Amino acid sequence: MKNTLVLIVVSFCFLSCNQKQKIAYIDNVKLINEYQEKIDAEKKIKLKIEAFQKRTDSLRKAFQAELNQAELEAKTLSQSGIKKLMQKFQEKEQTLSQQMQNEQQQIAKENQTKNDDLIKKVRLFVETYGKNNNYDFILGSNQAGSVMYGREQADITEIILKELNNSYSNE
Repeated sequence: MKNTLVLIVVSFCFLSCNQKQKIAYIDNVKLINEYQEKIDAEKKIKLKIEAFQKRTDSLRKAFQAELNQAELEAKTLSQSGIKKLMQKFQEKEQTLSQQMQNEQQQIAKENQTKNDDLIKKVRLFVETYGKNNNYDFILGSNQAGSVMYGREQADITEIILKELNNSYSNE
């Protein structure tokens, strides 16, 4: 009885060791950079940055015009009047600078949040794909070398990218 049990356990271990694991890898950089949702998000953020730069340029030009006008007026003002005028423009410049900095930080935060969301979405998609296609492992290849070598047949980047983009276009 004991010998039979040992034989069964050894046989089970041998069979489980002989089962071939299904392993593939993905080029993380390519997958993220060619994901259509990321490309669309980059276009949107670029438009926001361009609009921000235009607003900033307009505000700076308007401020400079006001400053030029104030310099002309300052010639006729007393010392205390000049000090008040300078203080007014310093406060205005500081407020303007703060507004631009806040908007710039908001755009950067929005961009970071979108990138984080995209990475989570891609990871979840790859995880689901792996489960649905009976993979034991799907490794991520990147420039740091987490996958130093992989047979070309094990690279499923194009397959995942195609399905990921199809999923995005169907949303």
